[in-house]
Amino acid sequence: MININESLLQTFEENLNPRNMEKSPVKAEVLGYGEISSIFSLDEQPGIAFKRMPLFRTTKDARGYARNYKTYCEHLGKAGLNIPEDKTVIIQLPGRPVVLYIAQEQLPAKGFGHNQIHAVPRENSLELIGRIAMQIVSVWKYNEKMKPGLELSLDGQLSNWVEENGQLYFVDTSTPLFRLDGKEQLDPELLLQSAPGFLRWILRAFFLDDVMNRYYDLRQVYMDLAANLYKEQKPELIPGVLEIVNNNLSDDAATITEKEVEKYYREDKLIWSLFLAFRRFDRWMKTKILHKRYEFILPGKIKR
Repeated sequence: MININESLLQTFEENLNPRNMEKSPVKAEVLGYGEISSIFSLDEQPGIAFKRMPLFRTTKDARGYARNYKTYCEHLGKAGLNIPEDKTVIIQLPGRPVVLYIAQEQLPAKGFGHNQIHAVPRENSLELIGRIAMQIVSVWKYNEKMKPGLELSLDGQLSNWVEENGQLYFVDTSTPLFRLDGKEQLDPELLLQSAPGFLRWILRAFFLDDVMNRYYDLRQVYMDLAANLYKEQKPELIPGVLEIVNNNLSDDAATITEKEVEKYYREDKLIWSLFLAFRRFDRWMKTKILHKRYEFILPGKIKR
């Protein structure tokens, strides 16, 4: 298990201004963003990536999430996926949400799938994506073995996979998506914590079930993987990727077409672009009009 300077992390959280992270006395660099987290490194803790999740009302809630996270990682490992070394840290400060930090061994940026496809020839990109597709299939094979009690899912996008010394690692473990006896173990309300309050009822009513369920459908996971190539500015790889993933689908599954992938991407892009715009508006309202603290660190302009 990796070693974490928890007092340093406590100091960072105490002094963090999510709108101006660079003003923190503990120097940090943003590495990426999730829908419910931000990922960064600390100068004084090299080699570790921290995922900050300010989602919880109580320490008990955060501990429950950390237990589910550990269970999820254990099962992914049993399914054949390589997971970086990790540790969880919970920080509670007066008047603020309880924050769960998930610390992971930081892997080289050049090894991430979305970076590799811009640095290697087409054949190597397709070979990498083929390996990723097989890793995804291994999760579904594990589910078959564990039926009916356990069902795992995952987000298979390229940015969630890293190649290091010939090994593939899955790094997007901070959202523990799995069901026990048909019951989702992740409280879906947590996914809404980063959404503006005025949007939550709409997301709850119309989008939440769809977003959660898509990750349990192998065809949808592959669709998302292929559509991700539009965002990564590599649509020319899509025909080759579809040939790979369609060969991995069961005989009774409908073939994924380029037209479907394009439609999926357009809809997904619209949803997440609007979601981010509303989150920025919510931040502006809270910080500029209501003079309150906004807990989430938001990305700048995203090229999609």
